[in-house]
Amino acid sequence: MKRLLLMLVLWAAAVLPLRAQNDDALPALVQLLGQSDDPQFQLDLLKGMSEGLKGRRGVAMPVGWEAVSAKLAKSPSAPVRELAQSLSLTFGSRAALAALRVLLADPKAEADARQQALAALLAAKDPALPATLQTLLRDAAARGSALRALASYDDARTPAAVLEVYGSLPVAERKDALNTLAARTPFAQALLAAMVSGQVPKSDLMADVVRQLRSLKNAEVNAQLEKIWGVARESGEDKLKEIAKYKTLLGAGPAGEPARGRAVFTRTCQQCHLLFGEGGKIGPDLTGSNRADLDYLLQNILDPNAVIPNDYRTSTLETKDDRSITGIVTKQDGTAVTIVTPNDTLVIPRGEVKSLTPGELSMMPEGILQALTAAEVRDLVAYLRGAAQVPLAK
Repeated sequence: MKRLLLMLVLWAAAVLPLRAQNDDALPALVQLLGQSDDPQFQLDLLKGMSEGLKGRRGVAMPVGWEAVSAKLAKSPSAPVRELAQSLSLTFGSRAALAALRVLLADPKAEADARQQALAALLAAKDPALPATLQTLLRDAAARGSALRALASYDDARTPAAVLEVYGSLPVAERKDALNTLAARTPFAQALLAAMVSGQVPKSDLMADVVRQLRSLKNAEVNAQLEKIWGVARESGEDKLKEIAKYKTLLGAGPAGEPARGRAVFTRTCQQCHLLFGEGGKIGPDLTGSNRADLDYLLQNILDPNAVIPNDYRTSTLETKDDRSITGIVTKQDGTAVTIVTPNDTLVIPRGEVKSLTPGELSMMPEGILQALTAAEVRDLVAYLRGAAQVPLAK
């Protein structure tokens, strides 16, 4: 017991300065790991090290780590093995990188293990990862994650690889593909060319992706976008006219079908909003809102920038390798910036951030209804105004 208490005191003394980014504490932590055979103590210590090094890459490997990591790789505790491998990546271990790439590419491996391998490789900014990810675009089990992860790399082969499989993707993965292709100027140029040729339907380009493309601030992209999509931000008076137009549409035609409206909601809104306990948490939970009031509903859909809570105000983050990310900053400190986009949560190390610019727009995009048919608008509004969940239309 006395020995364990002593080890805990030493652990606390080492982890606290580590969290202040003092790497001199690392050898002491490694020594403690080597001395202990208690999986729970090892796990607690590894968690402390992992938290202290979160958002950092290329940390010099501490003395004794190779021997300790070999010992931990044989631990009966899976979390101990996984955290030890993750730290090996942080310390630049080539062997750990290679092993995780093999695991990620193995279609027979467990899905959770492959996801963890991908997360670790992304955190380590593995330079060889893009080729593996492009191969995984033909692996249905890993394709969605691969599509999202490719946005992290400025690899010239990515647009062609994504566009080659685009036509066979289900709706959710098409959204991931579009977000990745809108993340960088060369990718965006390839996307817009594919839309001109008809390889990507123009109707697939939703308002949030248009906003992301505009955030690239590239004159050629903006000009082509205006030609293809043709929507500019409207004045207050125009917004009132648009609301009146949709009120007339909803009042004159047949009533919408909530079950079909749920399918429209799933495709266009559910990534960001919770409704009846299902959906994302980027935007407000709609379940308790004043959805039955048609004026309230249309004003919030058509003019989302009229009143914007700070929690839902967007920022644009630009990385030093020319990636542009538009989303909500949920956390930032001297180590990293956490930014939430409609399809991902990204932790960007501070050293890779070129600029972070707060915006004056809501995360809720404009133009959502413009991409829908009149029948889809009626169905969506009928579902949104409903008091309870309905089954999806078959």
